[in-house]
Amino acid sequence: MLDADCWGREFRMLRRSLLAAPIVLAARAAWADWTPKQPIKVLVGYAPGGTADIAARIAADTLARKSGLTVVVENKTGAGGFIALKAVAQAPADGYTVGIGIMGQLAVGPVVPGSNIPLDLDKELVPIANLVGVPMALIVKMDAPFKTIPELIAYAKANPGKVSYASTGLGSTNQLAAEFLAAESGGLKFIHVPYRGGAPAIADVAAGNCDMFFANVSEIMGMVNGGKVRALALAANKPSPLAPQLPLLTRDIPALNINNWFGLVGPVALPADIKSGLARLFLEAVADPSNKETLEKQGLEALGQGPDAFAAYIKGDRERWAKVVKAGNVKAE
Repeated sequence: MLDADCWGREFRMLRRSLLAAPIVLAARAAWADWTPKQPIKVLVGYAPGGTADIAARIAADTLARKSGLTVVVENKTGAGGFIALKAVAQAPADGYTVGIGIMGQLAVGPVVPGSNIPLDLDKELVPIANLVGVPMALIVKMDAPFKTIPELIAYAKANPGKVSYASTGLGSTNQLAAEFLAAESGGLKFIHVPYRGGAPAIADVAAGNCDMFFANVSEIMGMVNGGKVRALALAANKPSPLAPQLPLLTRDIPALNINNWFGLVGPVALPADIKSGLARLFLEAVADPSNKETLEKQGLEALGQGPDAFAAYIKGDRERWAKVVKAGNVKAE
């Protein structure tokens, strides 16, 4: 026979189980039971070896290893990655053709005047899952006269129009990150120097021809560790396993949390059960414990956002970047 204390414990455990049951059932209902019957094609608008490609292949390899599913990653480059997204939009809405959409395409491009976007993102595509994110970091030339964010701000205020920043082009995420810093620091005046890609931008900072550059932390740590450039700060709320020693930019400017994300999108007419099924498959694959080391080596973090959360995240990011675009008078041409 149970004593009073034991009975109390049993009752509380039973009560917790009963209360949790609807939550579990709701979660299972949210993740539909749809499973693919044929290979899934993931279109990536960027070259092999880039972050978008790596994210797609981590999911594809894990799904093949864990579930026996065939996921084919196809790199379809051109037009800033939009050729791939256009192909996704035009594909049958059956779950077998999806694509990787990134922050620059889905959240930045739509709010930058003059952006060349060859489709209506909201009417032709639907968010499925936000897979991974990588924080941006700020690098400076080795002999830059500032070693911290407060020193950079003080120097830029004392020398308006003398600090230059590199970007991968007009209206790029790199440009907006620098303009975000300028706006949040009281309206600093920087000189924008656009390049055709991240590699030449980093090279010119290393050569001392440009003062600074915002880039994904995974892109710059080789040059940092090689003593070619200095990393001033990480634009994140927490350290990156790839660079745990970097100061957090958010400690000086709380708003400067810039997580460059990579998500899964599909044709807009994708049925809800297929959309939920795809989200479940890809999110579980990316978050699988076997991928922890691989993600950390790339500076990536699994984001775990399903269709609704991802859609809300895109909306919030567009609102944030729209303010930066207005403050910095940013245009894509």
